[in-house]
Amino acid sequence: MIAYLVALRAIVLREAMRFMNQRSRFLAALVRPLVWLVVFAAGFRAALGLSIIPPYQTYITYEVYIVPGLCGMIQLFNGMQSSLSLVYDREMGSMRLLLTSRLPRWWLLFCKLMAGVAVSILQVYVFLAISAAFGITMPLMGYVYLFPVLILTGLMLGALGLLISSTIKQLENFAGVMNFVIFPMFFLSSALYPLWKMAESSTLLRDICAFNPFTHAVELIRFALYESFNGMALLWVVLAFAVFMAGSLIGYDPARGMVRKARG
Repeated sequence: MIAYLVALRAIVLREAMRFMNQRSRFLAALVRPLVWLVVFAAGFRAALGLSIIPPYQTYITYEVYIVPGLCGMIQLFNGMQSSLSLVYDREMGSMRLLLTSRLPRWWLLFCKLMAGVAVSILQVYVFLAISAAFGITMPLMGYVYLFPVLILTGLMLGALGLLISSTIKQLENFAGVMNFVIFPMFFLSSALYPLWKMAESSTLLRDICAFNPFTHAVELIRFALYESFNGMALLWVVLAFAVFMAGSLIGYDPARGMVRKARG
């Protein structure tokens, strides 16, 4: 048990030190959602005409509505960037060395996920603090309820990035694949507009958004910030995490990798 905790501590600290040395990554993680919050919110609010947002049935500003979606955006981008570091580690050989440890492969990959989750939670709370400084606030206990939700949604989105990274053989190919995944997941979700508003435009698009796991991650974050609970969103997030993690374990199986290399 001690060896498991030592591995978790070492991997999380390594990721934290790497993050601290990449200040541009931290700034980019904050600038991106802040631009959406300050610049694009005015245009979207005027276009959508949102004033009453189910399920809360209360008057809120559009800026308040999209804050949970932007929190999800931070975790989505961070999950992909953490996976990018995995591709780099695999090319450098450090990932192969890690997977040859005596500890189970699932625990080592879980430690990598937790390291990314810890970084993303820090980014989310800094973003929420900046938003609060501009008067965009949530219920006080919502910030407390948000913490365990961010761990779960961060694990799910990180596992998705882990699954994608297991299929990428070269570092330069990852950026294109990352954009191909991130932007459809973000725009085809409830991050920027509620599903009932999407249904007014297209039932098919609404169904796609409802099937998108990122939608349920955003809704889980949104309900937590409003001191509420969404059981269906929780179920979807847990199931998505289980599927993505299982695929990652298969993709990072050293034996399967050797088989593919021999066949190649």
